Amino acid sequence: MTRLEFTINTHWEFLPEDNPTFAKPIYSGPLNQVSVPHTVREVPHHNFSEEEYSFISWYRKSLHIPDKARGQRIHLQFDGVMLAAEVFLDGKKLCEHKGGFTPFTVDLTDHVKVGQEHLLAVRVDSRERTDIPPYGHLVDYMTFGGIYRDVHLRILDPLHIENVFFKTSKVLTETPLAEVEVTVKNPTGLSETVDVEAHLLDASGVQVAATSAQMFVEGEATQTLTFENLQNIQLWDTEHPHLYTLRVRIKGGDTLDTRVGFRESEFRADGFFYLNGRKLILRGMNRHQTYPYIGAAAPKRLQEKDADLVRFDLGCNVVRTSHYPQSPHFLNRCDEIGLLVFTEMQGWQHIGDQAWQDLSLNLLHDLVVRDRNHPSIILWGARVNESPDHTAFYTRTNRLVQDLDPTRQTGGVRCFFGSEQLEDVYTMNDFATKLTKYPAERYLVTEYGGHMFPTKSFDQEPRVVAHALKHADIMNQIGALNISGGIAWCAFDYNTHATFGSGDRICYHGVMDIFRQPKFAAHLYASQQPPEQKQVLFAATYWTRGDVDEGLINPVWIFSNLDRVEVYVSGKFEGEAQRATELYPHLPYPPFKISNISGGWGENFGDLELRGYLNGALVKTHQLAADGIPRKLIFEADDPEIHADGADLTRLSLKITDGYGNALPFAWGPVSLDVEGPAVLVGEHPLILPGGQGAVYLRSTLIPGEVTITARAPGLPTQTVQVKTLDVGLKPVLEAVLNA
Repeated sequence: MTRLEFTINTHWEFLPEDNPTFAKPIYSGPLNQVSVPHTVREVPHHNFSEEEYSFISWYRKSLHIPDKARGQRIHLQFDGVMLAAEVFLDGKKLCEHKGGFTPFTVDLTDHVKVGQEHLLAVRVDSRERTDIPPYGHLVDYMTFGGIYRDVHLRILDPLHIENVFFKTSKVLTETPLAEVEVTVKNPTGLSETVDVEAHLLDASGVQVAATSAQMFVEGEATQTLTFENLQNIQLWDTEHPHLYTLRVRIKGGDTLDTRVGFRESEFRADGFFYLNGRKLILRGMNRHQTYPYIGAAAPKRLQEKDADLVRFDLGCNVVRTSHYPQSPHFLNRCDEIGLLVFTEMQGWQHIGDQAWQDLSLNLLHDLVVRDRNHPSIILWGARVNESPDHTAFYTRTNRLVQDLDPTRQTGGVRCFFGSEQLEDVYTMNDFATKLTKYPAERYLVTEYGGHMFPTKSFDQEPRVVAHALKHADIMNQIGALNISGGIAWCAFDYNTHATFGSGDRICYHGVMDIFRQPKFAAHLYASQQPPEQKQVLFAATYWTRGDVDEGLINPVWIFSNLDRVEVYVSGKFEGEAQRATELYPHLPYPPFKISNISGGWGENFGDLELRGYLNGALVKTHQLAADGIPRKLIFEADDPEIHADGADLTRLSLKITDGYGNALPFAWGPVSLDVEGPAVLVGEHPLILPGGQGAVYLRSTLIPGEVTITARAPGLPTQTVQVKTLDVGLKPVLEAVLNA
C-alpha cells in the first residue's frame, strides 16, 4: 500500500509535573487537554525566569491502530521536543532522545496490536541540562519546553523508502543533470530485488522527466537514479523560486514525495556569492524561533509569517537560523518565497566533553539529512556559534557535513579574527564600529549591530534614529569591502537569560520588537529593496520637539526607495529632501535627509507630510500629526481564518496612533480585550503597549465557529475584529484516513 502520513497533534493530555503513573491507565489525577505545538508554560512577554519552564512534564494520548494497518510498519515522528524526551507505550519505555531542535522517530511496529487501543506517553525534560547542547555554559537565548513541533504517524510497507537526496549539476547548461540518491529499508530479514522509479513533476503536476533502476535490498540499500536530457528546466532563484515535486516510488509499493529545486549556489574565491552564475550581494537577518508568551511553540502559520516578514517587510534575501535547526514550516516557506538560508548546528560559544561532542555530531547529522533537499539552503554551519577553535571536533563536523551533502559549502561562525578555518567560507560575527575585511577568499559577515546598540521601540527619538543609521553605516561598509554580504543581528527582539538583555529578560537587538512590529531600522531595511517589489516612504521621527536635544528636529531622516521626496509642514512646501549619498555611497538606496525645516521654537508647529515620487509620478505619502494626541486604536488580526485544531494561532496587533495611523511611542494604553466564540487569548490582557504598539495571540479550540474580539482603550473608540475558526475534521483521524 502507499504510505499514509498525517499529524496527530490533537487530543493530548498534559501534566505539568513528573509523575510516572501518568504513562499508565491507572493514573487518576487531573487532566489538561492540549494540542501541539505546545509549551509547558505560557509566560509574560518579559520579566520572567527560565525556572518557570525548566521542569519535567508529561504528555499522553490514546492511539488506536485499525485492522488496515496489519502487516505494515508503524512509525511515530516527533519534529521537536525540548530538551529531552522519553517515549512510553502502555507504560513501557521505548526510547530516549536528547536534543530539542531535530526530529526523532520511534518504531512502534513490534509494540502495538492492530484493533486495540494503546496509551502513548512522553516524559519531557525541559531543564537546561549541561549534557545536551546548547547548554553547558551561558546561553544568550531561551529554549522553553514541551512538544513544541508537530507529531506525525506513518503507516509504511515493510519494504519502504527511508529517505531521498536530490542533487543537481550543470544547471546553467543546456543539459542539466539531477541525481536522486534513494535509500530503501527492508527490515523483514529477507533479501529482495525491487524496481524503483523517480518522477519529476512541475508546479502544475505535469511530469517533465522519469527514470528507474533495480535495487537489491537486504536490510538497507542505497541506489542513485539519474535524470538525463532534462529540457526547459526552470531554475530556483530569489525572484522566481520555481519548485518541482520529486516522486520516488517502489513499483507496486511505497511512494515518497519531496519538493526540490534546480539552482547553483557558490561562494567563490573572488569573495562574492553567486546564485545561478549571477553575483548576489547577501543582505539578511538572524532569526530566533521564539515568540512572546508561547516560547518556541509556534504553529505553521506563525513560522511562515516570520519568513514573509524577513523577505517582504524587511526586504532581505537571506536569513540565518541562529543558532540551531528551525521549523520545517519556516524552511518550506523560505523555499516558496526565494529566501536564502544559512542554517547551523545547535549551540552557543560552548564546547562540552566527548559525550557532548558525540551527541552534537548525531544532531548535526539529523539536521543535514532532514534539510538537504531545501533549495533555499546555501550554507551549512559546521561550528558552534562563537566557540573557540577545536581542531579535532570541527574536523569531524566538516567531514560529516561534506559526506552527507557534497553539493553545499560549509561555514563556521566565529567572533575573533585569526580563528582556524576548517570550513569553506570564513563566516564572522564582526561587531566593530569599523569593519575589517579578513584575508580569506570566501568571507561573510554573519552578525553586526545587535548588542552594540540595543534599542527599544519606546526609546527616545535620537536613539531609535541612531539605531537605524548604525545599521545603514554597517551595510554601507559591507558594500565598500567588496565581500559576499552581511547578516544583521537581528530580525526580532527575543527573550534571554539574566546574564544578557536589558534586565527584563529581553534582548532589544532586533530591528523589529518581540511582537514582530517595526522599529525605525525595519523601515531602513525595507527601503533597500527595489520599488518594483515594495514602495517605501518613512519619516524617521516622532515629530515632537520635546523628545530631541534643544527641541530642534534637525535633520529629519527619511527612508525611501523612491526617486524624489518633497517635504511639507502645515501644508507649506519646505523643500526636497536630499539623498545622503556622500555618507552611504554603497547602499542601494541611501536615506534622504532635510535640515532646518519649520518647527523651531516660536514657529507654527504643524503636521509633517512627505510626498514620494517615482518616475515623475506621486506614488506615496507619509504624514505625521504634530499634536501627539491619541486619535485611533488600530486593532488587526493577521488572518481572517484559522484552523480549529486547538493549536493554531493568529497575531492580534494593537496600536494607539495619531490621526494618520502612526504609533505614538508614549501612548501605552492600557487596552482591555474580550473574546466571544470558540477561541482563547494568549498573552497579557489588559495589555500595556510599549512604544504605543503590542500584540497578543488568538488560539483556536477544537470547535469551529465565529470569533469576535473586542479591544477597548480609555478615550478611544472601541474596536472589534472577527476571526473564523475552520473545521479540520478531527473525528477519529487515524480511522478515517486508513479507511478512506
